[in-house]
Amino acid sequence: MSISYESRYASSPKTVKAYNTQELRDEFLIDNLMQVGKINLTYSHYDRYIAGSAVPAAEALKLEAIDPLKASCFLERRELGVINVGGNGTVTVDGTRYDLGFKDALYVGMGNKEVVFASDDASNPAKFYLNSAPAHTNYPTKKVSKAEAKKLELGSLETANHRTVNQMIIGGVVTSCQLQMGMTELKTGSVWNTMPAHVHDRRMEVYFYIDIPEEQAVCHFMGEPQETRHIWMQNDQAVISPPWSIHSGSGTSNYTFIWGMAGENLDYTDMDVAKITDLR
Repeated sequence: MSISYESRYASSPKTVKAYNTQELRDEFLIDNLMQVGKINLTYSHYDRYIAGSAVPAAEALKLEAIDPLKASCFLERRELGVINVGGNGTVTVDGTRYDLGFKDALYVGMGNKEVVFASDDASNPAKFYLNSAPAHTNYPTKKVSKAEAKKLELGSLETANHRTVNQMIIGGVVTSCQLQMGMTELKTGSVWNTMPAHVHDRRMEVYFYIDIPEEQAVCHFMGEPQETRHIWMQNDQAVISPPWSIHSGSGTSNYTFIWGMAGENLDYTDMDVAKITDLR
């Protein structure tokens, strides 16, 4: 079988305070993504969120239900977001084919029976990054190219956080039940993402780091604003952010990250900002 998964249970902030480096990585780092010929999924008990990847080579890969879902098909009670960070490929949803180029996105609504991933060129495979959350109704499947994303220019070079936020699966672009996804690209000379940091107690989030140059890295910060921790990240790794945790990072070079989130509200600005000078 070409699909594998693991489960991650929720951890309280009190418990996380006692974690050592390896325990922190074991609980929150997702480091098995983008394996050629496989679908790898991580099922988080924070908002029942799933993050994973599908990298088809010569053969297509079909997204099937995993045991925790207790469902006849993966999207029986879920919605799905896909962003391609590799070569050109296709996602076929119940017989309808969607072509996804580099950094194109696709929203797939609840109730679709069959989702199949394929690469145009096995020697340069598509690398599909997947996020999924529980859903209550079906909304139309929709492709969003990077050019069609809603763009926000934030930060400045002076504070090393000049970045473009590409909102792709979000209200006003795509209608979803609770899943939201987008991609933030840092400008040359900028290294900080999501700074000032914030928490949003009604939503969890996952960051997926890409475009990290060889021999460079990103230090991802998490934890309560007055009790922060860090995880060093490499290219094609993701990290789970609990609702009580900040989610921010600084790299040794500029890079890109894909953010995905789910929870009880769809207001992108629903957050509690942590003042930079108050972080500990």
